[in-house]
Amino acid sequence: MAPTDDRPEHERFSVSRRDFLKTAGVGSLATAVTAAGAAEAEAQTGAKVVGPGDVPVSLMVNGKRVDLQIEPRVTLLDALRNRADLTGNKRVCDRGTCGACTMIVDGRTLYACSTLAIDVQGKPIRTVDGLATGNTLHPVQQAFADHDSLMCGFCTPGFVVATVALLEKYPNPTRDQARHELDGNICRCGTFVRIMEAALATKGVTRG
Repeated sequence: MAPTDDRPEHERFSVSRRDFLKTAGVGSLATAVTAAGAAEAEAQTGAKVVGPGDVPVSLMVNGKRVDLQIEPRVTLLDALRNRADLTGNKRVCDRGTCGACTMIVDGRTLYACSTLAIDVQGKPIRTVDGLATGNTLHPVQQAFADHDSLMCGFCTPGFVVATVALLEKYPNPTRDQARHELDGNICRCGTFVRIMEAALATKGVTRG
């Protein structure tokens, strides 16, 4: 049986001035230690330590500059979806395995859920949101619609972006080239055959 505390309720739940000052002192000490550690890291590496709070981050997305105030730990996917209202690319696995968040950064595809936004400043970023021209779909988007290459739609944005990158690299890809370049994307609905048909049938894609 657990021992009982016979002290009056106001004594059991009160905090003395001394205890409060002790707690405040520990918090201040922790802050000072963190600051000192950051300063030491800067001195040793020569690299500027940023964060952990919000810092200014400037991104070039689909030809437009996007200025954000975010923590250094925020991923490119979260920065664009949650702060820039560019929600075309989806969060699915959130661990860099499914490809739904695929974007083209500096001419190469990458998983936006595993890339820090702060690390891609100054690099051109292309998302599925910027592929269409007004009401005219990008040739890859049109091919996906024509060949019925989508079902639930969660993987589709990543596959479309990866296919754009494929066709910019290989304007007339072989089936093996297409399979290799799209290998990092997964469709849980199993529309791989139709996706491949769309990729191989698309014409007129020029490098963005």
